Amino acid sequence: MSVYLGTHGEIELQRQFGDVELTSTINPSDVNATKKRFSFDFEHGQLISGDQIEITSTDNSVLDFIDSYTDTSVKKFIHVDELDGIRLYSTFAHAVNGGTTNAIALTAPANNIPIRVKVQNSEYKVLAQVNNFELNTERETVDTTTLSDEFRSRISTLMSGSGRMSCFWEYTGNQDKELPNYLVELILRTKVGSQFKARFYIKRSDHNPSGILAASNDEIFYEFNGVLTGCAVQFAPNNTVQVQADFISTGPIQLRMDLEVESKLLQEDANDILTEEGAGNAILLEGP
Repeated sequence: MSVYLGTHGEIELQRQFGDVELTSTINPSDVNATKKRFSFDFEHGQLISGDQIEITSTDNSVLDFIDSYTDTSVKKFIHVDELDGIRLYSTFAHAVNGGTTNAIALTAPANNIPIRVKVQNSEYKVLAQVNNFELNTERETVDTTTLSDEFRSRISTLMSGSGRMSCFWEYTGNQDKELPNYLVELILRTKVGSQFKARFYIKRSDHNPSGILAASNDEIFYEFNGVLTGCAVQFAPNNTVQVQADFISTGPIQLRMDLEVESKLLQEDANDILTEEGAGNAILLEGP
């Protein structure tokens, strides 16, 4: 038997936007080619640095505010500054870091461009600085007891989930990871909501206290869609600044088990079935 300590867990988040789309117009005056910056009308906090957005013109006009671009749609990562100005980037890390060096070059468009904007993040990012998490699952029941019954009877119905993530607060650092400040920003989204998709790892491939070689690369995690329902920033002079985010699940909660499977054909006594060449030449199973 092996004992697993809570030291090698992990949370991966995938940003979600629900089914909501933002519509607006990019005017020539909205584009600052020198600073590689543009803007359009949206409520503060609806777009967050690191979002991967898809911008599509609604009248099939070319998105010519992007230098040398000839298509009607584009998908890029964004950095949003304190005045809601936007820069486009090719990678998540560059978008979170900001600045003009790695930003996509822009140019003033010839005409107004009506646009539709949707967040299209397709990658999971590890949430940095996590110090604990919990996921609770609960199944509701319905009482089916009748008047003549001596014992109460119930049937199971719907399942739900809820939990909490706790992190040391950080807004700069490893740009390949999702920073805890994202949770603080996510809860403030109003029109587009505070949805996310998550993987909560309870066994990672780099942690194997069992010592069983075949289990070295096993991964076990919960996967679900969730919505943030609360976010608290704990600030005190005698403690670290921490973020605690409460959530509920939406839809199914799945326990995923990515296990190493035996690739050799075995006898009933678990010994290898060998080819004519003898020892070290086991008959292998065909891969998936």
